[in-house]
Amino acid sequence: MPVIDINSDLGESFGAWTMGDDAAMLDIVSSANVACGFHAGDPAGILRTLKAAGRRGVAIGAHVGYRDLAGFGRRNMDPSSEELVGDVIYQIGALKGLAAAAGTTVTYVKPHGALYNTIARDERQASDVITAIRSVDSGLVLMALAGSPLIAQARAAGLTVVAEAFADRAYTADGQLVSRREKGAVLHDPQQIARRIVRMVKDGVIRSIDGGDVAIDAQSVCVHGDSPDAVAIARHLRAGLEEAGLSVQPFSGKAGAR
Repeated sequence: MPVIDINSDLGESFGAWTMGDDAAMLDIVSSANVACGFHAGDPAGILRTLKAAGRRGVAIGAHVGYRDLAGFGRRNMDPSSEELVGDVIYQIGALKGLAAAAGTTVTYVKPHGALYNTIARDERQASDVITAIRSVDSGLVLMALAGSPLIAQARAAGLTVVAEAFADRAYTADGQLVSRREKGAVLHDPQQIARRIVRMVKDGVIRSIDGGDVAIDAQSVCVHGDSPDAVAIARHLRAGLEEAGLSVQPFSGKAGAR
């Protein structure tokens, strides 16, 4: 049976500010990208999310980002290599400690927001993130944008890489994510999203914003946890995948991930 992973960005609430519905999402997804405190999340909330994920057998990833709480990690930044390596090491280490306290483990790293988009193409910052991961734990899997040069760069450095697609984001004709500043960049119809992702998993293509098909080879699919429609989208997506004969399982440790 073909296998696909569903992941979501969780642990992003901060103090009195609630972001998303982690409990509901954890009943649906197979992997959780948990905030590490730089773009979102506070220690108590992160620990709560990790405990809930552990009880459900959901795989844990460190959702590392730029030091940008005010901008939710979605503002472009250009830290020095020394700063970026240190920041990523710090975030992975913090989440590893919290995960150990929660009785679970961190198995992968998924960069967040602007950092994710930057390292998909920026060789220097990509190298910094790769260096940081290898410095902490070379066994951690890196989740990266499907089709990006980062995948080959990370594999050449010895990391295991899983390619990711986005359920609730529009794609350009060349396989890039449509900028959030553009109309139609974020998708909201759960049934439409489920249909397009089932087609992507089965046929390896997704409909681009201009109406054509673009090839996407991905082993994991993301539903953004901060979307108002996140839970409905994730439920429809999982149901659609399973109805199509696909098994939803964590990619972490899965044979063939590299």
